[in-house]
Amino acid sequence: MSNNMIKVGNYNVKFNELLELNLDELEIYRSMGLPSHMIKSRHFSALRYIDCIPDIIESPDYIGINPNETDVTSIELIKRYDENVLVGIKLDEENGYLYVSTMYEIQEGKINRRLHSGRIKEFPVDNESKS
Repeated sequence: MSNNMIKVGNYNVKFNELLELNLDELEIYRSMGLPSHMIKSRHFSALRYIDCIPDIIESPDYIGINPNETDVTSIELIKRYDENVLVGIKLDEENGYLYVSTMYEIQEGKINRRLHSGRIKEFPVDNESKS
């Protein structure tokens, strides 16, 4: 693991059932260069949520798999804030960890289309504490 990586959470094995995966509770990292990647990709507006990555990993509203990434496991976590924020996480099979590959705002319409197509699924929250 290089020194330019920051641990941002652990993979929740509860995701496996919804995503039909079999991943262990691996650590998730983000590179120190993620903000500059976001700027280059014109994802400026999501920069203000970069410190929320641990929260997004811990309790996403929606989870899915990116079907365009066939050669690597690529998970999408979406959380509703003032804007909807998507965090893309990929598996580094060689080194046995997950890393944040991208982060950007996602429009409500895209969420609805992805829910309808089955690309993402609602991640049920534990409501016991609210009763």
